[in-house]
Amino acid sequence: METVWKRPDGSIVACTEKIKVLRENLEELRQMAQDAFEDALLMECDEAQIRAVFQEVIAGLENPYNKD
Repeated sequence: METVWKRPDGSIVACTEKIKVLRENLEELRQMAQDAFEDALLMECDEAQIRAVFQEVIAGLENPYNKD
């Protein structure tokens, strides 16, 4: 199922080029995360810990466009 991208106001992002870039970025991120996950498993790290660390990384991303 394809992700429906939305703006903060709830309206849908419909621009084909924007959606293409989002899709490509997500696939690159997914592949990089998969590679890092497999590396950590090969180094005998705990799967649950790897997943928790990845979640921390994502949760810690900063919005450089925040208007605060």
